[in-house]
Amino acid sequence: MTPFSFATTAQILCESGSASRLADLCRERNAQRILIVTDPGITQHGLLNGVLPGFAQAGLSVEVFDQVIADPPEAVVLAAVTQAKALRAELIIGFGGGSSMDVAKLIALLAHPDCQQQLADIYGVGNAKGQRLPLIQVPTTAGTGSEVTQIAIITTGETTKMGVVSPILLPDLAVLDAELTLGLPPAVTAATGIDAMVHAIEAYTSKLKKNPLSDMLAREALRLLAANLDEAVHNGSNREARQAMLLGALLAGQAFANAPVAAVHALAYPLGGHFHIPHGLSNALVLPSVIAFNAPAAQNLYAELAPLLVSDLKPGSAASLTGQLVNALSELSPRCNLPSRLRDAGVPESSLEMLARDAMLQQRLLINNPREVSEADALAIYRQAY
Repeated sequence: MTPFSFATTAQILCESGSASRLADLCRERNAQRILIVTDPGITQHGLLNGVLPGFAQAGLSVEVFDQVIADPPEAVVLAAVTQAKALRAELIIGFGGGSSMDVAKLIALLAHPDCQQQLADIYGVGNAKGQRLPLIQVPTTAGTGSEVTQIAIITTGETTKMGVVSPILLPDLAVLDAELTLGLPPAVTAATGIDAMVHAIEAYTSKLKKNPLSDMLAREALRLLAANLDEAVHNGSNREARQAMLLGALLAGQAFANAPVAAVHALAYPLGGHFHIPHGLSNALVLPSVIAFNAPAAQNLYAELAPLLVSDLKPGSAASLTGQLVNALSELSPRCNLPSRLRDAGVPESSLEMLARDAMLQQRLLINNPREVSEADALAIYRQAY
């Protein structure tokens, strides 16, 4: 067996309605002053209304930073750090989608009283050091898996993103509460659900750090996600389907946190950077084309995943099973009423060469791909997806 290391969030609470007990969970950790990091939509839609009264009842001081936006820029992180320090926060809660949870990770580190590092010091792998404040993550979408990963992605320029990767960022507790996802629009449910599927698929085929634990988690994640995506999208009030999607996304997050994602994400990031396409949708748009490109190097692995995703799978060779998998993945977006081609998402054909150049900057991800990707390959994939 190839040696491997596996790390994840220390505790997971998977229970519908559990977010109402957040104050008690903070008090159990001896925290008196808490900062909740979220986005404006969460507060506008009242998702914190059932959470905040518990803090007053428990005698805890709580403030809400709700200025996180998609693809959060450095300025948002710095503003949240300032508020956390002013509060002298003793615990940070990330409450929302991947952007809010990513920002919360960085706040927990940078707002620690003993932190000597600046945001610019910690980009990259293993550069974040020292201690962080206790951290609880509460996802309100079933997609990113950020509640169990050791990475935070921040927008550093007009179109560029950078990651902070360190075991220090792994949260103390992930709270999975389906009640918080019941109001998600179908398009968001679909895009985030497909994003989670991508995490599982790419972890299962990750070139450098594929391992038995991630494999097991990826397979179970795919089983849960494939079985519940349609119900969650088309009957969003189904709590059981919503809870299953949250667990599937978490398991996929655990898988790719330890067997990292690859070319699908590398080609998706420029779409978000240049055209502000939501991350899950960006992944969905290039997913079938990347899998088809990877097939010569990874068809045996894709064949193992096909039974989890293809409802009417026909027996055949690894190549045949992979082909059926690609077809099934191609049908996900239309079935969920998402754009299925780059052109449908507002991407101009004239931008494809620029996107291919930018994708090459994601070597941190591309090295994990089962097949080497050149700039010409990236361009061909974008053209196929167009």
